[in-house]
Amino acid sequence: MEDNDVKISRKKPTFPVSPALQKYLRSYQRESRLPISYNDLMMFDESFPLMDKFGKDTLWEGPIYSSERIENLHNGLKVIYANLKASGNLRIVQHKYIDKIEYCTFGNTHPFRIRIVNRLNDVYDYFYVKKADASRIYGLELEEILSPNQVNYLVDRETLVEEHIAGIPGDVFAKNYLHQPEYNQTRIAKEFVKFNERCLVMLLGDMRAYNFVVQITPDFDDIQFRIRAIDFDQQFYEGNLKVYLPQFFKENFPYVKLCTEQLTDKTFLQYQQEEKSSILHRVRSERHRLADLRDVSNEDVLTTVENTNQLKLGMAAHFKDEHYLECETMTDIIELNVKNIIRQVKL
Repeated sequence: MEDNDVKISRKKPTFPVSPALQKYLRSYQRESRLPISYNDLMMFDESFPLMDKFGKDTLWEGPIYSSERIENLHNGLKVIYANLKASGNLRIVQHKYIDKIEYCTFGNTHPFRIRIVNRLNDVYDYFYVKKADASRIYGLELEEILSPNQVNYLVDRETLVEEHIAGIPGDVFAKNYLHQPEYNQTRIAKEFVKFNERCLVMLLGDMRAYNFVVQITPDFDDIQFRIRAIDFDQQFYEGNLKVYLPQFFKENFPYVKLCTEQLTDKTFLQYQQEEKSSILHRVRSERHRLADLRDVSNEDVLTTVENTNQLKLGMAAHFKDEHYLECETMTDIIELNVKNIIRQVKL
């Protein structure tokens, strides 16, 4: 693994949800008619910057809504939460209230972060309302199908609602937790190798430390770790191969350094192979859904011809496989990635 910084297109366009993708989402229970849209939340009168406890700008704002609109917004957001968490059963929000609505000015989807609180015990949860972006939705679907993680989201025309993914942000974990003496360093390194492998197979880009979280689970004899993506804005858009390999981002250097210290070439290859075997198992289990997603995404325009051509050249060189040169779309590249895994695991 290496430490090189990678340039990302900060102005990636937002791609609309096509009728074919809408039909796919309906088929797999991802579509829902929502009482509040992203555009409704955008209709605030003014906002104020939100600072962290050290007085640093968080890049989030606190929107201020008129008194006539705020009750309707809060009621609608509770219905959205019930749709997201309980298939619309409003009993789960009977004792809940909307505590905060926060707006992020950074990133492609400019999300709203909603904090909902149970007034009986003060337990709270978050969810996000974003402008729907087709490439992000494809990223969420591929995460559901090819990764060990489940994602929960709903789409209503131009509005995307996502469940909060809990975990310690990767940059915070690297700074404060990575070298805790009770943590098995090899287990953390192993998870980064697997995460790195998944991102390349799925063409999920820009996985810098602040775009993933580390989940910690105590087990009966040790502590387990899992690295999970939380940002899917850069799903198969970029042409630079390194964008899809977390090892090349300078923000991830602590993880790369840990891998070089804890893993040999043999164990590195072993963990790569383990992840490929896991992906193959998921492909077999979800082959019909994956085929449906492939058929829809192959008809969508989700990047530029130049980016596709650049990436297939990079993949052909990286894997020493000229079959990548025959790919016409980003979807074709992912499909070839999967086919190669099937061939390798069977050998």
